[in-house]
Amino acid sequence: MQLRTFDFDRDYEAVRELWTQAGPGIQLSPSDEPEEIRHKLKRDPELFIVAEEDGRLVGTVLGGYDGRRGIVYHLVVAVDRRRQGIGKALMAALEERMRALGCYKYYLLVTRDNHAAARFYEELGCERMDLDVMGKVLR
Repeated sequence: MQLRTFDFDRDYEAVRELWTQAGPGIQLSPSDEPEEIRHKLKRDPELFIVAEEDGRLVGTVLGGYDGRRGIVYHLVVAVDRRRQGIGKALMAALEERMRALGCYKYYLLVTRDNHAAARFYEELGCERMDLDVMGKVLR
């Protein structure tokens, strides 16, 4: 397995397919459309990582860093490749890249009913926070 930075032209369709097949833990939105992903890549492209094996994408993680805090979006491993260390490898690579940018701390969102994901992140050292998530669509 090889971890590398996402390449839009080469990877977008395969990544989108992974996202749509991931199950209820991944909630896609207009910000996952091609033009929005291209826009995101202008900021910190090195935080969008894919795992490739024999020419097939088997996992991906999308991260962001605003200069103060990081955020993790859409960690996904192909259903037939789960529980084989790919998710841990992707997160380790993302954390290393965030550290190199000067990131002190990152956040991630897990839906309340996604117990497997919560356990996975807790095993990586993530802690639950007493927060309410709020948002507003601007366009």
